[in-house]
Amino acid sequence: MEPNWLAMADERRARINDFLSKSLARVQSAPATLLEAMHYGLLAPGKRVRPLLCSFACEAVGGNWVEAVPAGAAVEMVHAYSLIHDDLPAMDDDDLRRGRPTVHKRFGEALAILTGDALLTLAFQTLAEEYSSTVGAGCCLELARAAGACGMVGGQVDDLMWEGKVAGPARVPTVEALQTIHAAKTGALFRACLRMGWLVARGTERDDDLFPELQALDEYSHCFGLVFQITDDLLDVEGDVVTTGKRVGKDAARGKLTYPGLLGTASSREQASRLAEQARMAIRCLGEAGAGLAWMIDMLLTRRQ
Repeated sequence: MEPNWLAMADERRARINDFLSKSLARVQSAPATLLEAMHYGLLAPGKRVRPLLCSFACEAVGGNWVEAVPAGAAVEMVHAYSLIHDDLPAMDDDDLRRGRPTVHKRFGEALAILTGDALLTLAFQTLAEEYSSTVGAGCCLELARAAGACGMVGGQVDDLMWEGKVAGPARVPTVEALQTIHAAKTGALFRACLRMGWLVARGTERDDDLFPELQALDEYSHCFGLVFQITDDLLDVEGDVVTTGKRVGKDAARGKLTYPGLLGTASSREQASRLAEQARMAIRCLGEAGAGLAWMIDMLLTRRQ
C-alpha cells in the first residue's frame, strides 16, 4: 500500500508543534511579555518544512525520525527568528505573516528584535540539552554555519543590497547572482536540516562509507532550496493574500531580484521542475528509505502558500 505522506507529515507536525510549545518552558522565568511574543512568533501556523526535512533525512539514513524532532525544532526556532527580523521596517517591512499581524506590529519593534534574539539562542540551548555532547556539538556547528554571516545572514545582506537598503557594489542581475543569494539566504538552512538529521541518525559514527549519503543529502538540499525559492517567487506573483497568509506583489514593487523577474513565470516553473528531478536523482542511492524526501520535493512544486 502506498504510504499516506500527508497523514505522516501531519503526525510529525503535531509532534513538532508539541515540542516547540513545551520548549518555551526552558525560558519560563523570562519576562511575561517576552514569553508571549516568543509564543506568538514561534507557534504561528506554519508548514514546518524545515523540521519535516530533518525528520525525513534522519529516517532516510536509518534513524528514528522522532529522535530528530528536537533538531528540527531548533531549526524552526532559527527560522522563526529570521522571519521576525525580516519583517521589520528596516528590512522587508511587512505587516502580515502567516495570516496574522507580524510580531513587530503586534508587540512593537523593540520587543520584536529581542524576541528574535531569544529564539535564536533558545535553538542552541535546545540542541545542547537534548543530545549527547558529540551530537549536540555537531548540530550546533551545522546550525551556526547555516544561520551566520556565510549563510542566512549573509544572504539577507546580499538581498538587501539589490534593493538598495544596504550599500554595495553595482552588479548585473543574473540567474547566477540570484542563486548565490538564495543558496545562502534560504538554502543553507535547508542543508543544515538534512545534515542534522544525518547526525542524529549516525551519532558518533564516522565510517567513510557513509559519506556518500551525506553528499547525496547535500545535493538534494541544494536543489530543494532553489525549488523552494522559485515557487516562493511565483507565489508572490500569482498568489493571493488569503491563501499565502502574507502580502503578495511586494517583490516587483521593491525591485527585488527574483526568478519570475529574470526568467518569466513559465521558464521559472520549468526550472523548478528540472531541479526537482535533479533532487530526486540525488537521493536514489538511499532507496525506499528516501521516499519521504522525494515526496517533500514533489510537495514544493504544488505549494500554494
